[in-house]
Amino acid sequence: MRKYHVEITKVAERDIESVGATIKWIKELERQLGSLENLPNRCPIIPEAKELGREYRHLIYGDYRTIFCVQGLKVLIMRVIHSARLLNLQMFEE
Repeated sequence: MRKYHVEITKVAERDIESVGATIKWIKELERQLGSLENLPNRCPIIPEAKELGREYRHLIYGDYRTIFCVQGLKVLIMRVIHSARLLNLQMFEE
């Protein structure tokens, strides 16, 4: 089985820091991100992908969405945002 390399953008790191999460939440998020090393394409394409013009996928944990894209054997974590937030292209240009 292919192994993917998971990278977290600085913006996504700031997203995680801003959550003010518990250790339990962070540990579960780390576990989920680690699972992307094996099967990132199992995650659904986000509904906003067509408007954004890119095949972004997401993992959902609690009230948060981890938005990422697969580039070859790399999984790039773009954002970790509250699921009530609407996405727009500017969110990925920060």
